[in-house]
Amino acid sequence: MKPSMNMILKKYNLLILLLVFIVIASILSPNFLTVSNFFNLLQQASIPGIVALGMTLVIIIGGIDLSVGSVLAFSGMVASMIVLHFDGSYGGIIIGIIAALLVSFVMGLMTGILTSYFKLPDFIASLAMMEIARGAALLTTNGNPVFGLGERFNFIGGGFIGGRLAVSAIFWILLTVLVALILKYTVFGRSLYAIGGNKEAATLSGIKTRINYVATYIITALLAGFAGILTASWMSTGQPTAGTGAELDAIAASVIGGASLSGGIGSAFGTFGGVLLLQILTNIMNLVGLPSFYQRIAKGLIIIFALLLNKYVSKSKAK
Repeated sequence: MKPSMNMILKKYNLLILLLVFIVIASILSPNFLTVSNFFNLLQQASIPGIVALGMTLVIIIGGIDLSVGSVLAFSGMVASMIVLHFDGSYGGIIIGIIAALLVSFVMGLMTGILTSYFKLPDFIASLAMMEIARGAALLTTNGNPVFGLGERFNFIGGGFIGGRLAVSAIFWILLTVLVALILKYTVFGRSLYAIGGNKEAATLSGIKTRINYVATYIITALLAGFAGILTASWMSTGQPTAGTGAELDAIAASVIGGASLSGGIGSAFGTFGGVLLLQILTNIMNLVGLPSFYQRIAKGLIIIFALLLNKYVSKSKAK
């Protein structure tokens, strides 16, 4: 039997959207379909992509995490201050990375405990953590950036392999594959879908929902913290205002990639495509010279369109 247009749309809706935008971009700008722009696209999407991976895990369990942008900023500041203190030495870089990830771990642990053991709504707990982390990031240097982090540190987030492929893009791709494997082949990954689908049923079936909740928020914070390290490295600057709005882009990318805010649905590769779609949109508007305020309007409209398409596809699948 020949596949109908409806069946094709159900299965390949995100891929179709990506192809449509690639075609539009190619028409609008001859510079879009170039090797250099492709690698630039990967680099630009890598840090938002890593943050979005963590957000996808939280969304799968039916939660939300508004603190990822602030965690990104605070971890970046911690790493930057330590690297600067040790004059950009290899030892200082290692200590800085470990300290930044440790700080991220603690913030994720706190959010997870507040949501799972104290039963605070995810929105409120993560909102509180967002304010705490952002305040801490600003407090570290009284709101001043940290400069002079050195070339060694810069290579982690701003370096290239073969002169083209960004190191940050390699991290993003590897982490996407790792998260995809965890979701598909591990007990922990399958438990997340069960919790998001029906939390009570998951608990009754023997799944330790509280522990899984805490673990999910810790992983999300660690990914945001790692993204903060990459951001500081790429910019060679610890910026306390970095990551502003990152949580909204992460949520948008996850949902465009097929994740459901109701929980129980989502994938690492879907999120990868969602991040690429948003980055292609930004790339198109930059190439054609569209002013930033028009870009925000256009981006919002595209997100609405993509979400409506996903909603239509989800309803069609349920029939």
